[in-house]
This record gives sequence, structure tokens and C-alpha cells, in this order.
Amino acid sequence: MNPAYAPWLGMAGANFDGETLLSFGHPTQELSAGESGSVIVPLVHLGLIRVTGEDAAVFLHNLFSNDVKGLTADTARLNSFCTAKGRMLASFLTWREAGGDVLLQPAADVTAGLHKKLSMYVLRARAKLIDASAELCQFGLAGPQATNALLAGGLPAPEAPLAVAHAGDATVIRLDASRLILVLPAPAAAERFAALVAAGLQPAGTSVWQSRDIGAGWPLITGVTQEEFVPQMANFELLGGVSFNKGCYPGQEIVARTQYLGKLKKRMYRAFVASSERPAAGTDLYSPDVGEQSCGKVVTAAPQAAGGYEILAVMQMSSHEGNDVHLGAPGGPKIEFRPLPYAVV
Repeated sequence: MNPAYAPWLGMAGANFDGETLLSFGHPTQELSAGESGSVIVPLVHLGLIRVTGEDAAVFLHNLFSNDVKGLTADTARLNSFCTAKGRMLASFLTWREAGGDVLLQPAADVTAGLHKKLSMYVLRARAKLIDASAELCQFGLAGPQATNALLAGGLPAPEAPLAVAHAGDATVIRLDASRLILVLPAPAAAERFAALVAAGLQPAGTSVWQSRDIGAGWPLITGVTQEEFVPQMANFELLGGVSFNKGCYPGQEIVARTQYLGKLKKRMYRAFVASSERPAAGTDLYSPDVGEQSCGKVVTAAPQAAGGYEILAVMQMSSHEGNDVHLGAPGGPKIEFRPLPYAVV
């Protein structure tokens, strides 16, 4: 478990299965609060990489799918790092700290590998990469009381999507109308968490935040889905995670060709499946239009309070159009498509 959270999360009532934060003892209540109430979720499933130095922004700009040089202290951007074949190795939010360092927020299980891979590109650049996962704690806040809870604790709550505000060592990022992220030094985490719970936020496990991500159509590349998708398959350009005029980066030619010259055959969709077991990321999907071959893969899955699971899944667009897609096997549970908050074309 990430040592940034280890000293106090157990005392706060958190239940773990290995590295996974299951709940704070009331899983169904927490899921219900995540769907219609206000929650605070320790984001233990996400890591952090800090990039410092004079060349930090330029260095990252030349490696990522989205603009980093233009990143200011009051904005955040979705970004990705791809292979030379344009396949995503990681997806993450990027923002600047008040002091100018750039922060990356990939999935925890790819953070060490991403840190190592990016370090190989530094060469003569005046940039240094630091795994900050144990130095800082991250919390996801969601629901109608999230903004008020932050303000009551003397923290800012930026209003625009992907706006960033700083207050001392704390950073608050608004993702959308109902979701915010709070990042602060680990020593202050327990006290701040308790204060936000006292302000009316229900503590909840990782699945609650993943469910919110699914509802927003935000994918997270984890270890089992690395190198599976070009950014457009995961709707990343629709989410503002790709710049098509920023210049070269690994995989840029493939990503640009997919956008302008090729015909995209796969997209990411939101769906529900009445499965008795949680679909694992990377689980294959099947549809009659492609026979016994896989038509796609699950990206993320999260349980629902009433039962079953919502998923984000990348699949053949023709399979989505046919509306006859099954989980795990051609005769597996049929998935039911649900709308995303943005148009998929």
C-alpha cells in the first residue's frame, strides 16, 4: 500500500484487498452516495510523478499527445504517452504546481514503469523526474456538497472544468461540474480528510470514484490495457487529450494519420452488464459481426448500488451499432449501452 496513506487510512475505517481500497465499511451505502450524494475518495489507485527543472515543460511537450508548454498554473489537461506505433502506455491528468513543477497523475500500477521510461528520454534536458506518490495524497470529491465542503475548510473550489487553484501546499482541480481533486502533502492528509468528512462528505472506496469516471467517459490506462489503444479509440481527442498542432511526439504520425487519413474502426462506449462478478480490465467482448474473435476490451468497470456493473469498453463501432455485444465469451452476459456526456462519432 502507498505509504502516503498507510499511517491513517486503516484507523479511518478503510478496508483493503491488497492494494485496492474496497470501502469504509458500508459498500452499498457508499455506492448510493456516489450516485446521488456527496463523497470523498482517497485516490490510492492513482500515482504521481513530479517533473522539475528549466526544461520540464518542453521535455514533456515533446513526448506527450497534448500541449504541455502552454500549461499554466491555473489549468490542467488530459494527456497520454504513446509508443512509436501510437498505442497508449499511460493516460493521465497534467498540471503545474504553484512553484512551476509539472505533475502527472497516471494509474498507480503503471507509475513506476512510466517514470523509468520517461527518464530514458531526459538525456541533456534540464529536467528531473521524481515519483511523488508517497509524498502527496490525492482525494476525489464529488456531489452537490463537494464545493461547499472545500470552501468551509478554507480551500478554493475553481469553477471552470479543468481549472486549478492553489492554497499553500494544497492544489484543487475541478474536473467537471460535480467532481474535484484535492492534492496535498501527506502529513496534512489525515486531518484534512477528517475535516471534509465532518463537513458532510461520505468516505468511499475506489469503486465509487471509478463509477464517476465511467459516467464522465474518462478512461484510465492500467497495466493490462497498455498498448491496446490509440488515443482516439479511447475517445481521448473528444476529451481534449490530444493536440493536432503541437508538433512531434512518439506515435504522433500514427495518431495524426488516424485522425485525418484513416477510418477509425473502434471507439469507447459506456455500458451496463448484469454480471455476478466484476469484469476485469482487459476482458474481451464478443459480437456476431466479428464471429468468434474479440470485438473489444473492457477499460474500466465499477459496481452499481442496485447491482451489476457499469463499464467503459473499447470496441468495434460496427459491434456497437449492432447492439449485440457480450462479455467474456460469445454467449456471455449481454451488455446494455448507456449514454456518454459527449457525442461519439
